[in-house]
Amino acid sequence: MQIGVTVSNGAITGTLKYLDDGGEIAGHWGAGNFLCLKFSDIDTDATSVKVGLEPSEGSGLVEIIDDPDKNGVFKITDKATQKFVVVSSDGTHTDKQAFDLSGLTVESK
Repeated sequence: MQIGVTVSNGAITGTLKYLDDGGEIAGHWGAGNFLCLKFSDIDTDATSVKVGLEPSEGSGLVEIIDDPDKNGVFKITDKATQKFVVVSSDGTHTDKQAFDLSGLTVESK
């Protein structure tokens, strides 16, 4: 699905394999390139953490604070214009981080 994906200095890099219409992920979202991330450094004071792509192709930002495995799969449709976004809140303060995706290598069919 992906090779050498890293998150560093406000960017996500690595190689995303092309998944066709078969399988669970592409069967649901359609063929394309997918980024899989595990969220492990969540602020313990956070009451909400939403993650996703801007612009989104449908799901928008998704709440992960109550997700038991803290894994997410995101379909990358335009690495030049999409950003990966994390919005966290403690109920008083909100922090938004945006990660550049232009350094991703997306394989074709």
